[in-house]
Formats: sequence, structure tokens, C-alpha cells
Amino acid sequence: MSAETTTSAPSSIDELKRGMELRGTIKRIELYGAFVDIGVGTDGLLHISQLGKPNVRNVEDVVKEGDEVTAYILKVDKEEKRVALSLVKPPAVTWDNLKEGDQVTGKVVRLENFGVFVDIGAERPGMVHVSELADGFVKSPSDVVSVGQEVEARILKVNRKKRQIDLTMKSVEEPVATSFQAEEDEHLPTAMELALRRAMEQQEDAEEERGKKKQKSNRRAEEQDDILARTLRSQAK
Repeated sequence: MSAETTTSAPSSIDELKRGMELRGTIKRIELYGAFVDIGVGTDGLLHISQLGKPNVRNVEDVVKEGDEVTAYILKVDKEEKRVALSLVKPPAVTWDNLKEGDQVTGKVVRLENFGVFVDIGAERPGMVHVSELADGFVKSPSDVVSVGQEVEARILKVNRKKRQIDLTMKSVEEPVATSFQAEEDEHLPTAMELALRRAMEQQEDAEEERGKKKQKSNRRAEEQDDILARTLRSQAK
């Protein structure tokens, strides 16, 4: 989901959405964060962990009462009238939006010997291993991409527990029809066709057998005629 920026200030909590950018005034400071008047009748909480700086121990080291800030909505609970804010712009793509097989577009932000890191708008960049940079062999990632280059990739795997996104830039392989599928596409004879084929084969066998018997009978007749002719010649002498 893409982050949204307001064109006009919202007037009620019902108009608030995750990712929305707001202007507000620091109203109260607490040990755990600051409450911000965002003009909807309910103050938003800016937790100490969302101040945009690491290891903040004192909220007033970053913001003070009366300061005007630009904040982003992290979460809205309309039933409980609670709004969570952050000084850091939330990622355009949430972990729930990431799905294996999805096509994404991003910018290369870092090169390593083992692969490259691509910012796809998520909380963390996705990693394209060197073996997934192209269809053929890649010796070095710098042979294929450079920092700042916009690339298209596909999500291979999402590990939400470890906050890891594996990507590939290889082309999608087209499914190849197997010989079994090809045979299925061929015409399959019906039961009647099979029966007719067997009957024709049996008829051919019978005719062949009759032909053999006829040839055998003819040979016998010729042998008898030859014997008779020899007998008559011997008597004539």
C-alpha cells in the first residue's frame, strides 16, 4: 500500500489512514513519547522509538512542547480513539503486501560480491543473489547492475521473522509440454474403433492362412501331376 499525503487537513479520526502525512504541534511530553495535536480532536502518540533517531533516551532531546512537526500515521484505532505517529515516513510496501512470485520495481542501493540490494519500497531492501542476477553465469554483480539503477525483479521468498526478502532478476521459464501431454493431445481411439481394428486384423490373418493352405494344396497337385507324368513316360518306354 502506498503512503498517502493529505491535500487538506483531516477534521476527524474517521478521515485518517495509515501512511497519511500530517502537520501537528507537540502538546505534551512524557517519558515514553510525545502527544501531538493533529487537529482531529484526538492527540496522536509519537512514541520515543519513532522520533527518527536511534537510542533516544530523552524525548526533549528531539522535540519540545510547542514544536511543529511533520508526522506520519502508523496505526489508527477508531474505536479506542488512538492514533500512533512516527517522524519517519513508513514504507510504501508492508510485509503483508509482499508475496512470493510478485513482480516488483526498485532501485539498486548496494553492491556486494555475493549479490545486490534493491530498495523496493519495503521496510528493508530485497537481496538479489549473484546467481539470480541473470539467466547466464555472472562473475561479478557490477557486470550486470550499478548503484542507483532501476531494475525489475520477482519475489522469490519472504522471511517475515528475519525481515528478509529474496529477489530474482531471471526471466520466468515457460512451461514445456511433456511427451505425456503431447500423447494426450493425440486422437485416442474409441471402443468401437478398437473392436473394428481387431476384427480387420483377424480377417487379414484368416485370409493369410487360407492363402498359405491354397499354396500348399497347389504344390501337392503339381507334385502329383509330376509323378503321373513320370510314370506314363516310363511305361511308354
